[in-house]
Amino acid sequence: MIRQQVEIEDNGKIRCDACPVLCYIKDGRTGACDRYANDGGELVRVDAFTLIENRNKSGGEVVAFLPGDEIPEWNGDLINQKPTFVTAIGAGTTYPDYKPAPFIVSQEHDGVDMVTVVTEGIFSYCGAKVKIDTDRHIGPEQSLVRVEGEAIGHVTTGEYGSQMLSLGGVNHLTGGSKKEGRITCDSLLKLCNKEPVSMTIDDGVDIVVQAGHAPVVNGVEETLMRVGCGSATIGMFAKQWEPHVDEVVVVDDHITGVLSEHQAGKLLGMQATGIRIKGRKSTPGRYFQVAEPGMGWGGTDIDDPLTIIDEFKSGIAKPGTRMLMVSTTGEQYAFYVLDENLIPVETDMPAELKPSVERVAENCEPSLCSVLFMGGAGGSLRAGVTENPVGLTRSVRHALTHVSCGGAPAYVWPGGGITIMVDVMQLPSNAFGYVPTPALVAPIEFTLRQTDYIAMGGHVENITSINALAPQVDRCVGVEARNSWPMSRHNYHW
Repeated sequence: MIRQQVEIEDNGKIRCDACPVLCYIKDGRTGACDRYANDGGELVRVDAFTLIENRNKSGGEVVAFLPGDEIPEWNGDLINQKPTFVTAIGAGTTYPDYKPAPFIVSQEHDGVDMVTVVTEGIFSYCGAKVKIDTDRHIGPEQSLVRVEGEAIGHVTTGEYGSQMLSLGGVNHLTGGSKKEGRITCDSLLKLCNKEPVSMTIDDGVDIVVQAGHAPVVNGVEETLMRVGCGSATIGMFAKQWEPHVDEVVVVDDHITGVLSEHQAGKLLGMQATGIRIKGRKSTPGRYFQVAEPGMGWGGTDIDDPLTIIDEFKSGIAKPGTRMLMVSTTGEQYAFYVLDENLIPVETDMPAELKPSVERVAENCEPSLCSVLFMGGAGGSLRAGVTENPVGLTRSVRHALTHVSCGGAPAYVWPGGGITIMVDVMQLPSNAFGYVPTPALVAPIEFTLRQTDYIAMGGHVENITSINALAPQVDRCVGVEARNSWPMSRHNYHW
C-alpha cells in the first residue's frame, strides 16, 4: 500500500492532490474516487500496486491473471527472482503535472539496463471501441447509445459478423450535462473493468455488453458469430451440399447466396433451378438488400425465409426440385420440395443433409463482446517521463520506447501524439479507475533502455531499483497468456 505524507488541516482532514478535484478527506474515509484514503493523517493509495511476473521463464506453462480474491499479497522477497515487470496499476498519478511519474524503475533484462516509467493517466480524452459478435440489427449507424437515458456514444460502421459501438470521448465526458458526463464515465469504467453494462440504442435494441461474454440482445443471449456472408457460406459448403440438393439459399442481410447461380455451383455442374430472389443482384449468385435489417434469419427482419423468393420461373424450374434454406449461423434452416405448381413445400430434412447444416454452426465462433480502451497520452502525462515531453513522443514513434497498459501491449495509432488502444481482457482485474472530473484513470507504462532514457532528458534523479519497490507492492500476478513480455527485444528498434 502506497503512503504519502501530506499536510493535516485543523479539522483533521487532509487534502488529496492526486487529481483536480482536490478532496478534503476525513480520517478513515476515502476521497470521491474511492482510490485514496486518509489513514491516520497519511494519504493512502487504496488500490493494489501491481507487478506482473513471467512464470514461464523456467519452461512451465504461462499462468494467466488470478481472480482478484485469489491474488496473494507480496511477501517482500527480492522481486527479480523471476522476470518481473512493474505496472502502473495502483501506482498513482502525476497530477498536478509538474511531478515526475510515481515510479521510474530500473532493472536489467537480457544484459541490458532498462527503465520503466509508470503512471495512472487521468484520461479526459478517452473512450471504448466495442465489437459485438452478432448478425442481429442493433440499430442504424450513427444512432445514439444510451445508459439511463443519457447518450454515451453511437453505433458505428459494422464489421464482418459484428456490430460496432464507439463509446465515450471528451464530448460525452465533458461536453454535455453533468449527468451525461457522470454516466458516461461510470459506463466506461465498468466496461473497461470487464463488468456488464445495460444500454439502449435509439431506433434499435436493448443490449447488455460485457467484455469476454456473449451479448444479450433484447433479453436473448447470443450464441454464435456467423461463419461468413451468404456468398462465402455457399463457397465453403457447396461441395457438401451438391450431392443432396438442387438449390441452396443462404439468407444474409448483407450478401445472400444462391448455390445454382454462384460460381461454386457452376464449377460443380449444378443446373439452373429458375429461382428468382427479391433484392438487388450483384454478381451471379450474390444478392443485396433481400430484406430489411432485423432480428430474424441472417440478420434480416424475416421469420419466413420464403418471403425473399419472388418465384420459380416456369420452363426452367421443375417439380421435385430440392431446396435448402439456411442462415449464416446455421441456427435457422428449412428444407423444401417444389410441388406441381412450382411452389416450395416445407418437408422433413433428409438425414444425409443434416451433417452439412450442423457444420455451418460448428464453424461459427462463439459470440462475444470485445472492449478496447482508447485514449490519448497528453502533455501532462508525458511530462512525468521527461522535462521535454516531445522527446517521449518521438521515442515512441521510433520504437525506442514500448508502451503498455497494465503490462498488456498497447497499439499506438499512427500520426501525431501517443494515441493508444488496448484490449481490456489482457489487463489484470480492476485495472481502471476514475476521477469525478469526470475522467477515466488507466495504467500506462513506458519502457526503454536506460541510455535512451538519459538521452531523452528523463527524470534520472528519480530512478529507483525494482527491488526497492518490494515493501510497497501489494500483489504480483502472472503475465496473461496472450501477452508478449513487455521487455522482449522484439518490442523495440535497437
